[in-house]
Amino acid sequence: QVQLVESGGGLVQAGGSLRLSCVASGSISSINSMGWYRQAPGKQRELVAGFTRGGSTNYADSVKGRFTISRDNAKHTVYLQMNSLKPDDKAVYYCYADVLRNYNRRWSGWGQGTQVTVFS
Repeated sequence: QVQLVESGGGLVQAGGSLRLSCVASGSISSINSMGWYRQAPGKQRELVAGFTRGGSTNYADSVKGRFTISRDNAKHTVYLQMNSLKPDDKAVYYCYADVLRNYNRRWSGWGQGTQVTVFS
């Protein structure tokens, strides 16, 4: 079984910064894709930033220039550095991953989510 564990959420004033971390644990051979979504109250879950299988990154237009995704492949970990936070960034942030396990079994899923609250 694969587990995704997020950390780093919290309460921050507008203009401040937070860094989220997500660790994938379990019998993982390789990671196809991994990144972050978020869901604000009453809204659909949306992609924030992620790595594709080829290693390229995708960002939501609303966070470009403010958020940076990075990873540590050896630790199966992705990070999301969030700068210049705005009240609109308030949401539950979910880590996702699509991985290959032993014997080429594929797994995809979500973490439990971490709350980010930005106050003005």
